[in-house]
Amino acid sequence: MRVLVAGGAGFLGSHLCDSLLQRGDEVVVVDDLSTGRRVNVAHLRGHAGFELIEHDVVAPLSIEGRLDAVMNLASPASPKDYLALPLETLAVGSTGTRNLLELARAHDARFFMASTSEVYGDPLVHPQTEAYWGHVNPIGERSVYDEAKRFSEAITMAYHRTFDLDVGVVRVFNTYGPRMQPDDGRVVSNFIVQALSGLPLTIYGDGAQTRSFCYVADEVRGFLALLDSAETGPINIGNPREFTMLELAETVIELTGATGGIVHEPLPADDPRQRQPDIGLAAELLGWKPEIELREGLALTIPYFAAQLETIG
Repeated sequence: MRVLVAGGAGFLGSHLCDSLLQRGDEVVVVDDLSTGRRVNVAHLRGHAGFELIEHDVVAPLSIEGRLDAVMNLASPASPKDYLALPLETLAVGSTGTRNLLELARAHDARFFMASTSEVYGDPLVHPQTEAYWGHVNPIGERSVYDEAKRFSEAITMAYHRTFDLDVGVVRVFNTYGPRMQPDDGRVVSNFIVQALSGLPLTIYGDGAQTRSFCYVADEVRGFLALLDSAETGPINIGNPREFTMLELAETVIELTGATGGIVHEPLPADDPRQRQPDIGLAAELLGWKPEIELREGLALTIPYFAAQLETIG
């Protein structure tokens, strides 16, 4: 296939590009590099099947030649980034998604929408199934990301119903791994960087809130399984194993040998208390389940951050 990956220079998008190229697909990356980084795809330069176009998808775009799939991963994804770019985040989730849907429609291509578990907000149902409508504050600080993704799902389904466009929607749960930015602001990168820097690990609240962490290689396998299927979704792709923030911190401390301890800070507004995917649909419809447990995934991730910090230092 020839696949356009919007946001392909980001953390998750660059790993997706690797996997697409490894299996023989051609990849066209479209990224405005506002939160993505050229270094994430630098190793792909010169690959016969790879092309990078610097472009903001909020502006219409046209691509020469055929496209078999358009995969939309274009959005700031970490709280640090979407809180710093609130209007841009809303624009890429709305206008940007529509432009990519029009591109898919023009090429009669399958459209893949990378949505998020944030559409469930601070859930009142646990674990979260795809049938759950969510518990989201539509005007809080985090709403710029949550509502952008909820809108992107809505417009994707509207194109599916109105134009019979072939679409697939995935809801991504906390994903981690190499190529996350050291100052990403998400909990795994925060803990690892603090541990490697000899600083105390910062836990917000009492640390009893939970998340489910999926290693990036598992997440990308789920993406490809949905892309290659005829399923519309939405389908949760994440690791259903649930950990408290204290458990995550203790595991990072053990793996890094950190001695800085733990400090507690007030819990941010609208921070979800629990987040755990029900992956029954992914298992049934896609034959997918995660394979890499948290301890193994962290062991694969920590050396990357150590190298990044050494370069920065």
